[in-house]
Amino acid sequence: MPFALRLSVCLVMLAAAGCGRLASHPLVKEAKEEVQANARVAAALGAPVECGTAVRGTANETDGIATLQFDVKGTKAAGVVVVEGKKTKNEWGVTMLELRPAGAEKLSLTADLEARTGTDTPKFDPAAKPGTSSSAAPPGDIEIALPPGIPGQP
Repeated sequence: MPFALRLSVCLVMLAAAGCGRLASHPLVKEAKEEVQANARVAAALGAPVECGTAVRGTANETDGIATLQFDVKGTKAAGVVVVEGKKTKNEWGVTMLELRPAGAEKLSLTADLEARTGTDTPKFDPAAKPGTSSSAAPPGDIEIALPPGIPGQP
């Protein structure tokens, strides 16, 4: 097999493997469920709504931040779904979900998803008690040695 053909086959397989991982991402699964069950999406695109299998974007497990998108179409129109999320305590949560129909104004679905699932992103509560306390003793005397003279002057 010629080198160029082998390289092409490897690149296609690598691209397919990457798309497959993103397509099975928890944020994509949750977004697809909402899009297919959402009455406003059905009204905008026409029912039934079909989700494309190709997923574009990034999902960084280390930083816990993801931005993904996939195509959708109905009987009247097509568009793109954009889902963003954050990973907290090893669980992904949707922070933004939008339908961007072709030639029409975007439709925010974040509140719809929250209402359907009963979950939303964690809220900051200034009155909450700390979850964990440190049992380590504070460090002893700390000495900081500064060079003589005024900073920034010779």
